Amino acid sequence: MVTGGALRQPDPADPVLDEGRVLSLVRKHTTATTLTAVDESGGEARAYFVDDAIVLKVQRPHRVRPRTSLEKEAVFLDVLARYPDISVPRALGYGRDGDVEYICMTRLPGVAARQVVLEGEERRRTLQALGRSLHELHSVDQSPLRSCGLFPADDSFQDLRARLQRGFEGAVAAAHGDDAGWDLPLSPETLAETAMALIQPQPDSAFVALHSNPGPEHTFVDPTTLRFSGLIDFGDAYISHPGFDVRWPRNTDRQAILDGYQEQGQLSDAFLAALRTVQMLTDMTSMTLSRLGRERRAQARENLVASVKVL
Repeated sequence: MVTGGALRQPDPADPVLDEGRVLSLVRKHTTATTLTAVDESGGEARAYFVDDAIVLKVQRPHRVRPRTSLEKEAVFLDVLARYPDISVPRALGYGRDGDVEYICMTRLPGVAARQVVLEGEERRRTLQALGRSLHELHSVDQSPLRSCGLFPADDSFQDLRARLQRGFEGAVAAAHGDDAGWDLPLSPETLAETAMALIQPQPDSAFVALHSNPGPEHTFVDPTTLRFSGLIDFGDAYISHPGFDVRWPRNTDRQAILDGYQEQGQLSDAFLAALRTVQMLTDMTSMTLSRLGRERRAQARENLVASVKVL
């Protein structure tokens, strides 16, 4: 049974592995001396840092979501390793050992962008670099990612429309909830219909493997220079329109990412139209989620007001 996107299991075991077990697993793939830290901030997985250079990422049974896969992450990282200009962890090995599923990988230098104060020119520069990296990521050879059978995929414009329609139906229902606080001049239904009317047919080649959430928690920066250092966490990857990877909260952030993304060439009107629809769905969903907090919801509302003004 699936509830809230997570697979619920009765009293699943979720032990913190002892140092000996961690080092034993890591030594299947590389040298290891000391367990230096344990990080549980990732939610679906627990990360063990070894020698401050290696990460052993272990799936947590009671938080597994159908779309999350360490095996998929390992495949994606293996493909990205063929492109040295894309800064991501390097997979050293994937496997199962008894009841433990894991991926062993290098530790990406830096810290999550959400852990530092990133504003002004430094913020714009970092997000432009993120945009360039996303363009490179979306441009890799897609054949091994499609053929492995691990990536949920939108293969056509019809699939994209169906994904967006489902998303808007959920957002409209949430907007009518008691705690949604919907106060825009347009009804949720009208806004959803307006956003869906924007999208134009997309070529099949437009659909690529996405990171799925290259936001402040997965975008890494150098803590001293605040320069972009790479992306982590590819376990939720899927195949769809690249616009789903341009979803930082602020409109100015999204524009900076887009500026970097299109340095290799101007994006088509169809691409930009799909991006606007995706971002309106993102903002409509965020505005109605009380768990996101007042500031995030207010930002989503501001984005939607700006979007309505230019329609």
